[in-house]
Amino acid sequence: MNLLQTLLAFFVALGSLIVIHELGHYWVARWCGVKVLRFSVGMGKVVWSRRFGPDQTEWAVSALPLGGYVKMLDGREQDLGALSPDDLRREFTRQSVWRRIAIVAAGPLANFLLAIGVFAGLYMYGIEEPVSRLGAATAHSAADIAGLRSGDRVVAVNGEPVAVWSELRWQIIQAALDKQGARLEVERPGSGRVGAALPAAALAGLDLEGDVLGQAGITLARPAPVLGKVQDGGAAQRAGLRAGDLLVSVDGRPLANGPALVDLVRAAPGRTLRVALRRAGVPMELDVTPDAEVEAAVTVGKIKAEVAQRPDMMVVAAAPLAATGKAVVKVWDTSVLTLKMMGKMITGQASWKNVTGPITIADYAGQTARIGAVSYLSFIAFISISLGVMNLLPIPVLDGGLLLYYSLEVLTGRPIPERVGEIAQRLGVGLLLTLMALAVFNDVARLLT
Repeated sequence: MNLLQTLLAFFVALGSLIVIHELGHYWVARWCGVKVLRFSVGMGKVVWSRRFGPDQTEWAVSALPLGGYVKMLDGREQDLGALSPDDLRREFTRQSVWRRIAIVAAGPLANFLLAIGVFAGLYMYGIEEPVSRLGAATAHSAADIAGLRSGDRVVAVNGEPVAVWSELRWQIIQAALDKQGARLEVERPGSGRVGAALPAAALAGLDLEGDVLGQAGITLARPAPVLGKVQDGGAAQRAGLRAGDLLVSVDGRPLANGPALVDLVRAAPGRTLRVALRRAGVPMELDVTPDAEVEAAVTVGKIKAEVAQRPDMMVVAAAPLAATGKAVVKVWDTSVLTLKMMGKMITGQASWKNVTGPITIADYAGQTARIGAVSYLSFIAFISISLGVMNLLPIPVLDGGLLLYYSLEVLTGRPIPERVGEIAQRLGVGLLLTLMALAVFNDVARLLT
């Protein structure tokens, strides 16, 4: 069932982004008066098609789902000898260079506009996120050395306001990419606002595709391990545990929070645990033997009691105009971050393992779809930005390569020689195939490890 859901989420996301991208080309081509012969979702052999509209444009679905295209009336690909004067005026290469630039740029622009629309909608709806309150710093980590403490709430990084966990992560990634340290301003219970600094050297080695904050020793504050409802007949009730008990340690190991208790219990099916607790301020010790239960083919321990795990949350919401402004900034910052990451890979400052392909994207699609609509829509927006940025790269066969050709035509007053274009196309295809092979290799390596 999870595999089916993952595949469905992947193809819905990818299909919608391809359609939006190609519709950008299509609409602007029509607006510029260019005749569109085919609109295809997918590449390769056409498996289904219908003709609609005054130009009888062929709307098609093709065999290879990883892409799409808009085929226009183009003298480089078709015999124009039998065309009427009206159709000749609608041929692509006979349009002004500025119209050709507009048609080519419209695809990536449509992806950016989609991301802005999605983020603006989410900001207006309101996104519930964990507050930027810290748990205990990992021992000897950069956060520990900087003096960050459990209960600190980060309110700014390098002068930029921070309210929720995702904003904190974003600012740390930005600092790492810019080879800067991170100056944190935190609200500390009983001390007011204090400062802490993560040096640039501590951020330089972070894996930006992984748990960035965790690598720096920064953890999210979780509630104390206080029991909620205790189910009748469960291991917790049999041991004498009650709702409201604060569990302090298990087998002498201190409990930092609710998730830590859950992990210890799940790892001890059928094994008796010595639990130290406080009940109404009175210290006690009890023996608890978690029941062994099979969950997803794995035997885990359960005591049948609710444990607080949810961090402090807040709803991030904005009015329409402010939400749109935040969305524009989000798309811009994400695009810049993507380009910086590409630059670091080219210069050897970041690993090429960060290049991901369809398998990893499908995995993320499935995970976010299972979490909920907000996460899935955010995922689609981020992939739309990546698609827009990738298509603007100055690589022949991509939109960015065509834009480079037309920019040179604007500067020189004449199109690039046809022979130069053919050689560049071959080099571009080779480069794209290499990148695709690398992406698939990284995907498979992630699955195996």
